[in-house]
Amino acid sequence: MAKSKSRLFSPVLDFFAFNGAFFCWLYVRSEFGFYAETNILNTGIISLVIAFFWIGLFLFFGLYRNWNIASRIDELIDVIKTVSLGVFVIFIITLDYEKDFSYPFSLSRAIIFIYWLIMVFFIGGARLLLHTFQRKLIEKGVGRKKTLIVGWGKKAWGLFNQVIKAPALGYEIVGFVTPNRMAQRKRFFNIPVAGDCKNLRRIIQSTQADEILIALPRRSERQLEEVIAHCEGMEVGIKIVPDLYDVMVGQVRTNQIYGFPLIEILPQLIAPWERVIKRIFDIFFSFLILFGFLPFWLIIMVLIKLDSKGSVFYLQERVGKDGKFFQIVKFRSMIRDAEMKTGPIWAMGNDPRITNVGKWLRRLRLDEFPQFLNVLRGDMSLVGPRPERPFFVSKLKRMYPLYIRRLRIRPGITGWAQVKGEYDQSLERVKQKLEFDLFYIENMSLRMDLKILLNTVYVILTGRGQ
Repeated sequence: MAKSKSRLFSPVLDFFAFNGAFFCWLYVRSEFGFYAETNILNTGIISLVIAFFWIGLFLFFGLYRNWNIASRIDELIDVIKTVSLGVFVIFIITLDYEKDFSYPFSLSRAIIFIYWLIMVFFIGGARLLLHTFQRKLIEKGVGRKKTLIVGWGKKAWGLFNQVIKAPALGYEIVGFVTPNRMAQRKRFFNIPVAGDCKNLRRIIQSTQADEILIALPRRSERQLEEVIAHCEGMEVGIKIVPDLYDVMVGQVRTNQIYGFPLIEILPQLIAPWERVIKRIFDIFFSFLILFGFLPFWLIIMVLIKLDSKGSVFYLQERVGKDGKFFQIVKFRSMIRDAEMKTGPIWAMGNDPRITNVGKWLRRLRLDEFPQFLNVLRGDMSLVGPRPERPFFVSKLKRMYPLYIRRLRIRPGITGWAQVKGEYDQSLERVKQKLEFDLFYIENMSLRMDLKILLNTVYVILTGRGQ
């Protein structure tokens, strides 16, 4: 609860800073004789609209995600970049195309650069003051997070010493978790050994830990995967030391915290407000596609029926969010009963089971469009990891413990793996696509979804689909 309240500090402070910057800019404009609005009510309304515009922009670019982990310099750079984009948008929106193109270097337009300077000063200054104050509080022990170190030996002890020397990180070490059996030593600097990795979930619950710092020996890839799997579904942040980054390629977002050498595996996949907007966009876009192009879908249905025997639609059981089963809907692109002799197998290049109409349906990805029905029902999203069949999910979970992380979010019609790779044709290909999926999960945002959707359109138009 304290963590969620602390995240309100920045938007509230920014709200006042946005309005302060606006009225300061109005004063500058009036000194140059450009501002003619005298109604206080109208000016207040304009100020509120602009403030909410900035808050929306800051939300979109993730400036309200974490209140205590960002470097102040890094945050100032993010503020400058976002303010620059916002001022440019305001500049374009407020253009008077007749006057401003006739006199492109008029002082009335150039003065918006002063607004940019004022915004950087107000917002950047407010953010620096806020984070300096918050950092001082953390150093005094206010708002520290209970933390477990997974590891035992020189590496884990060295990490502990580094944490102690950096109180601004906000970590309160409450215990060590050994990789295998219980250690002979029960304490290190009065910090107890809480247990081993097999009991990690119970240890997290009993200590009420907020953070996990992983300091395993080198060549501990499998142990690392198992630790992360144990933490699935628990409200804990997970961070690892840098020399394990090479075994986690595509799964983490690098985040240097106050210069401290840790790499963060994001505990919160997507901000709540982004999740709501993502779902609203899913519903709106699905209605648009399904009903706006209904005549086109009817033509496809007729072509499928004329081309081969069987149903127009193809239903298949898939595994969705949190492991729940659902029936996926697609236009049938294969012959009827295609897997009767072979059983469940992955699609192949030049698959002989694909019908004539199915070939161009797949090439243009049109066979996927009935899945917008699944999106409307809430089984799927526009963007996410592709849903897999239960037979393959059970097999892949045994091979790759991190595979279950794909089940934390709704599967998608398209995804990062789809625009980067091809159909699953082998376990090696699945492993590569798993890396793409995990990269998306740890970096998912509305911006990332937009990038994937644009890439999907490019893939379809260039014929790279299968």
